Amino acid sequence: MDSTKDKRLFVDLDICAAGKCQDCDIQCSYFYHSQEPINNGIISVVELATYALVCRRCDEPHCVNSCPYEALEQQKENDKLLTRHNMRCVSCKSCSYACPYGAIYPEHVPYLNHNCDFCLNRRNEATEPLCIKSCSHGALKLVGPDVELNENTFLVGDNLVVHSTHWVRQKA
Repeated sequence: MDSTKDKRLFVDLDICAAGKCQDCDIQCSYFYHSQEPINNGIISVVELATYALVCRRCDEPHCVNSCPYEALEQQKENDKLLTRHNMRCVSCKSCSYACPYGAIYPEHVPYLNHNCDFCLNRRNEATEPLCIKSCSHGALKLVGPDVELNENTFLVGDNLVVHSTHWVRQKA
């Protein structure tokens, strides 16, 4: 049994937001994610984590209302979670500029979206994914399915665990 297949990708958004790196130097083993100038695979992970954790889920979502192409949707039935419809998005970034909390980072609204597959079918015991090895600040790692989800650590989907202390919903 290959235990790395059971592990989840852990992203520490606090490290990513600390400004230690000028540019994200994370690489990706999937060819179409690692094309210059950015790694679209990790950008999709950060976008998902940001929408799930950093977004304030406003009652009147200025980001959604500002999109001229209706590419951003607030899911009323799913705790007001944002979803970007990439086939409608033209990367005008109006949602980013309209957000009063700065929770939609303009660099995370790419014109083309490539979703990270968490290397689920490419993992083996001998090596960890290239994104983890290439992150010079330790923001990424693999964690087991039994990882403790403390007050600032959250499960996002089935394969992603995110640490973030950007805001506390009750105080926002």
